[in-house]
Amino acid sequence: MLLKSKKIFFPIIIVLILLGFSFYYVYEDLFVDESKIGTVVDEFNGVKVYYNGKISHVSERNIAPDGYNLGLKYQCVEFIKRYYYERFNHKMPDSYGHAKQFFDDSIPDGNLNPKRNLLQFHNGSPTKPQVDDIIVLGWSKYGHVAIISKVTDNDIEIVQQNPGPTASSRATFPLIYKDGLWKIDSFRVLGYLRKR
Repeated sequence: MLLKSKKIFFPIIIVLILLGFSFYYVYEDLFVDESKIGTVVDEFNGVKVYYNGKISHVSERNIAPDGYNLGLKYQCVEFIKRYYYERFNHKMPDSYGHAKQFFDDSIPDGNLNPKRNLLQFHNGSPTKPQVDDIIVLGWSKYGHVAIISKVTDNDIEIVQQNPGPTASSRATFPLIYKDGLWKIDSFRVLGYLRKR
């Protein structure tokens, strides 16, 4: 009898979880405080992180004083490009593209990504992630990017812009070292980019 009730209980839980996600995405506007869009929610190494409301919200293009394209306010790409521009005076040769396009799977581990003028490491590299690396995730059609803000032997912390209206600008992922390779143990981490 107990086994039969577990077989019924599990599908009900799955349906309730799916309904919860559906409700959130359909009624995401209920969780957005539009008056906060563009306000500072965090800062890392002197570079500000802004609230964006809905993940799909776009205010306008952010252009640096010298004309360099920083990206669409206040998307995740705009933060990482602004971070590298303000912290390292780094300009990417290709200043356009969605987050997922920042990682080129055809480039061998540790080699130069010429579109970004950054070294590129695959998730599962002999090179350990470092603070200031750009982590690239293939979570969705467009992907997501963030800055690695802390690294230990067991986990990494990221700082991110546009994680959603109620999500934190900081997140932690497990870091695993096995067979000489470092792997960030999170869904669809493609790899990380680093200044030469």
